Amino acid sequence: MGKLVLAAKVTHVPTMLLSEMEGPLKGLRKAAIDGHAEIGRRAMLAGADTAIVLDTHWLVNAGYHINANHHFKGRFTSHEFPQFIRDLDYEFEGNPALGDLIAEKANAKGVSTLSHQIDSLDLEYGTIVPMRFMMRNLERKMKVVSVGAMCTVHSHESSRRLGEAIMEAIEASDSNVALIASGSLSHKIWPNELYAKNNGTTTISSEFNRQVDLRVLELWQNGDFSTFLKMLPDYAEYCDGEGDMHDTVMLFGALGWDRYQGRGEVITEYFPSSGTGQTNVVFSLPQ
Repeated sequence: MGKLVLAAKVTHVPTMLLSEMEGPLKGLRKAAIDGHAEIGRRAMLAGADTAIVLDTHWLVNAGYHINANHHFKGRFTSHEFPQFIRDLDYEFEGNPALGDLIAEKANAKGVSTLSHQIDSLDLEYGTIVPMRFMMRNLERKMKVVSVGAMCTVHSHESSRRLGEAIMEAIEASDSNVALIASGSLSHKIWPNELYAKNNGTTTISSEFNRQVDLRVLELWQNGDFSTFLKMLPDYAEYCDGEGDMHDTVMLFGALGWDRYQGRGEVITEYFPSSGTGQTNVVFSLPQ
C-alpha cells in the first residue's frame, strides 16, 4: 500500500537558474534553491520514491493530462523566457503505473483524464526546475509523474476531485509519494512597459496582491484552511493565481480539502519575482 509522505507548494521561478550563473543575478535566489534542497532532503528522509508534480506551466485545454512516461530525457528551452532558461538538460525516471492509476481513479469519479507514455511529450519547467534542485544532491532519486495544472476550461470542483483521485491512486499503489504543487501565489507579472522602471525582477506588481499573499501564508501557518478554502476562488481570480491555482486546488483535494487538519511550514520566506509572489511551503501530514 502506498503513502503520501510529503506535500508542498513550491516556486519554480526561472531566475533560480540565473542565480547560479555569473552575472548580475548571481545568488539572488539562493534561499529558494536552498528551500528546494531542504524539501528534497525531507522527502528522502520520509521514504519518497516518486514525486507527483502539479505543473502550472503545462497548459491543457480539454480534460486532464498526466505525463507518465517510463523515462524522461531532454534539453529544454523555455518558449516563455528563452533568455532565462535555454539548453537545460534533464533526465528523470518515471512511474507509469502510478500515472495510469491516477487516470483510472479520476475517470471513475467522472473527471476525464488521460495518462500518456509518449517519448516526444516533453516536461515543462514547472516540473523540471523543482525536480532539478530537489534531487540534485540526493544519492537516491525520485521517479517523476507530471500532471498538467494550467487548466483553461476546468472547474475548481473537478480539480478538487482529481486531487482526491491522486490520493486514492497513491494509497492503491506501491509508491511513497511527495506531492508537489508547482506554482506561485499571486501571479500578476509586471506589464512589459513597466518592468524595467520598477526593477521588475525583484518587486511585486501589486501591494494588494502582496498583502493577500501574506495573509494566505498566515492562514496556512495557523492551520486555518477552512477560511483559506472559502477565499480560494476569489484569491485565484483577483490575485491572478498562476494556472488559476489549479495546482493548489489539486493539492488540497488530495489532502482532504476542508477535512485537512495540518499546518503549513514556510521553508523559504516570501519573495517577489517579476511582479509575482513566491515561496516554498511544506504541509504537515498525519503520522
